Amino acid sequence: MNDVMLQYIGGERRPGRGEQLTITEPATGALIATGAAASTADVDDAVAAARAAFPAWSGSAPAERSAALYRWADVLSSRADELAAMESRGGGKPISLAKGFDLPGVIDNIAFFAGAARNLEGRAVAEYSGEHTSSVRREPIGVVGSIAPWNYPLQMAAWKILPAVAAGNTVVLKPSELTPLTSLVFAETAVEAGIPTGVINVVTGTGGEAGAALVAHPDVAMVSFTGSTAVGKQVAATAAGAVKRVHLELGGKAPFVVFDDADLEAAARGAVAGALINAGQDCTAATRAYIQRPRFDEFVSRVADLMDGVRIGPVDDPDTDLGSLISPTHRDRVVAMVDRARTAGAKVVRGGRIPQHMPTAGAYYEPTLITGATQDSEIVQHEVFGPVLVCLPFDTDDEAIALANDTPYGLAASAWSRDVFRTQRAAREIRAGCVWLNDHIPIVSEMPHGGFGASGFGKDMSAYSFEEYTNVKHVMAELTGVADKSWHQLIFRSR
Repeated sequence: MNDVMLQYIGGERRPGRGEQLTITEPATGALIATGAAASTADVDDAVAAARAAFPAWSGSAPAERSAALYRWADVLSSRADELAAMESRGGGKPISLAKGFDLPGVIDNIAFFAGAARNLEGRAVAEYSGEHTSSVRREPIGVVGSIAPWNYPLQMAAWKILPAVAAGNTVVLKPSELTPLTSLVFAETAVEAGIPTGVINVVTGTGGEAGAALVAHPDVAMVSFTGSTAVGKQVAATAAGAVKRVHLELGGKAPFVVFDDADLEAAARGAVAGALINAGQDCTAATRAYIQRPRFDEFVSRVADLMDGVRIGPVDDPDTDLGSLISPTHRDRVVAMVDRARTAGAKVVRGGRIPQHMPTAGAYYEPTLITGATQDSEIVQHEVFGPVLVCLPFDTDDEAIALANDTPYGLAASAWSRDVFRTQRAAREIRAGCVWLNDHIPIVSEMPHGGFGASGFGKDMSAYSFEEYTNVKHVMAELTGVADKSWHQLIFRSR
C-alpha cells in the first residue's frame, strides 16, 4: 500500500489538506501507507456533512436504523478476515487476537445496538399533577465528535460510533493517526450496508490540529474521547467553554487482589493473561497484583513460570502470544519506567528487556514481572501501558481494599477468593467502574464500560451508553381543558 486518502467525508474518500502522515507496521518498522492528514478545513467539511445528514437520520424510525445496523453486521462479517489482518498489521497485535477478540467483539456490538436501537426507553406515560399527563422522550443530541485511541482501533471506533448512530446522532470520528485504516473501512462498510452518507465521517489527523478543531467546533454538540487522562482534561476544559456534553474514557491502573483462599492457579493464569493482552496496552489490563502474604511467593513463582511460556513472535503467526508495542517511542517509554523502578530498588523477576530474537526495528518488549516496589512508586501509581505486572504483598483484607483504591484511577479491578463474602465486599468497596470476581478482562456488549475518578465518566457499550448520546425531554400535556388552572391563584389571587 502506498499513498492513500485518509479522510472519509460525506460518503467519499478524500485526501487531507494537512501535513503528510506516515503509517508504519509496529512489529517490523515496514511502511504501510502515507497520506495527507486532516486540516481544520477538513474537519469543517466533515462536521458540515454530519450536520446535513442529521435531520433525516435522527428522524428515521428506530426500526429503520436497526435494520441498517443488522445489515452492517453482515457486511462486516463478510470482510472479517481482511479487517483482522489489517488490524493486526497496523496495531502490532497477534493475528489470533484480532481474529478471536477484536473482530468478533465489533460484530457483536453492532448486532447488540441494532436491537437496542428499537428500545430507547423512558418513563411510562402517567399523571403526576392530577391535571396533566407526562411523558419522556429520548432525543439524539446532534453531531458527535469522537476521538478514538490506537490500542484497539476498530473496537474503539465501534464503541464510539454505534450507540451514537443507533440513537439517531451523526458522527465525526478522529482515529489515531497511527492506526486509522480499519476505521476508514469501518465507515465505508456502514454506507455499503445502507446507512446514509454523512452519518459517519472519519478525519485522520493529529490531536493538535484535527482533534482540537473537532472538540472546539461550534456545530459539534457532544465530544466523546478515549485516551490519556492528561489529554482528557484538555478536552473537558475546551468543551466546558462551550457547555458541550463530554464523555471521557481515560487511563487505568487496575488492581488484581488475590486473597489467601483463592484458586492460585486460576489467579496466576488470570494475572498473566490480564497483564499481557494486547501487549499490556489496555486500560483495564491487570497492572498491580496484591497477594495476601502467605501466598505471595507461590503466586510470584507461578506467574514467572507462565510468563516464561509466552511466545513472542511475528504478528501474522497464529502461534504468537505477544505482539509488539505500538511504536519504538512507546516501547522506549516502557523501558524507561521499568529501568527507573529497578534503580529505585524494585526487583525485575522476569523480562525487563527488549527481546533479541525479534526485528530490531520492531517495538517488542518482554513480559515483565516486578516485585519489591513501594506503593507510592511510579511503577505502581502510574499507567505503564506495556506488558508489565507489579506484585505487592498485603496482610489483612482491609489493607487489600485500601491498596486497591490507592491510585487516582478507577476503571477496572478484580478480586480472587473462594469466599463469596470476601468477593462481594471487594465488589462493593473497590472504587472502579468494573470489578471482576475470579476473572479479569472479559467484556460483553450488554454491560457498560467506564470508570471513576481519573479514569473519566460516562459509559461505552450496553443500553447505559444511550444516557451519553441522548437528551431527555419531559413532555407535559394539560388534561382538563379548563382555562382557570388551580396554580394560577399564585398570580391571580384577588380575581
